[in-house]
Amino acid sequence: MKKFGILTSGGDCQALNATMRGVAKGLENLFGNVDIYGFMDGYKGLVYGNYKKMKPMDFSGILSKGGTILGTSRVPFKELDTPFEDGTEKVPNMIKTYKKLDLDCLIVLGGNGSQKTANRLYEEGLNVVGLPKTIDNDIWGTDMTFGFYSAVDVATHAIDCIYTTAESHSRVFVVETMGHKVGWITLYAGVSGGADVILLPEIPYDIKKVRKTIDKRMKQGKKFTIIVAAEGAIPKEVAKLPKKERKAVLAERKYPSVAYEIAEKIAEDFTGDVRVAIPGHTQRGGAPGAYDRIISSRFGAKAAELIKDEDFGKLVVYKNGQIDAIPLAETAGKLKYVDPECQLIQEAKTLGISFGD
Repeated sequence: MKKFGILTSGGDCQALNATMRGVAKGLENLFGNVDIYGFMDGYKGLVYGNYKKMKPMDFSGILSKGGTILGTSRVPFKELDTPFEDGTEKVPNMIKTYKKLDLDCLIVLGGNGSQKTANRLYEEGLNVVGLPKTIDNDIWGTDMTFGFYSAVDVATHAIDCIYTTAESHSRVFVVETMGHKVGWITLYAGVSGGADVILLPEIPYDIKKVRKTIDKRMKQGKKFTIIVAAEGAIPKEVAKLPKKERKAVLAERKYPSVAYEIAEKIAEDFTGDVRVAIPGHTQRGGAPGAYDRIISSRFGAKAAELIKDEDFGKLVVYKNGQIDAIPLAETAGKLKYVDPECQLIQEAKTLGISFGD
């Protein structure tokens, strides 16, 4: 009987369970009876041998369930060769657990860092297949990750709710969305939520340009403005600094987050109300949307096919409308940034949306 291990690593998202279900159903249909071992709390479960033998019923009824039934944790790749506080070695123990269970393959559902670790395990001789999980949609080599569209749905709903109160009270609202290094959620939610200003990490902003947009709307009789900013949005003057100096400046920020800094800068010469709204971790929560349920099922089926073909060391990806796979080594350590010149941004600018540049 074939034996497989599965784990969810890094930040949670809405479609982890849906993807695990897709993998399990695919394996059962391709191999017949299989043993699937679910590792608890991500790579930590693999390190400490903390797992449970899954039953078919464990994967039933979870297509629409958010979070992860296995739990998750963060084990940073850069600390992979550093023992845990109790002295436990990470990689050697992962390999030990894999071999002890005599697994035929380890399936890893995770983001960029998790897939770097997956590639490391593959280089250590384990059979590994990865699936691209992240609400940030920043994994290089795939057009789409599972969890992204559900997060966009949540962020868009938050903007919709803010829109009505901003309009009612003639306020400027700064809505902060997730995205430290990349702005995919901010871009998509900003456009779908009808934002007037969208601020991305990839396009350093000029606060004067943001104020200019507010003034222009006021002159047109539009007394409210919606600004959607990624948590990693950065002003032009800071972006120009050398990397080390830039990090030091950002680390010494007096503001709890970038939204408060933007709001305060706007309020310096604006007589109206400026408010901040932060959806925060709600963007990771709740049930997955229809799109994510579909793409997760497709990802799971492809993972099962790769395992059937013994085509290991691969990451399942969505490319040009098709489900495919690329070597883990090709994607490990790379981020997929928003291209400032991409078609969607140009179209958004045509619609009058400002990016503060």
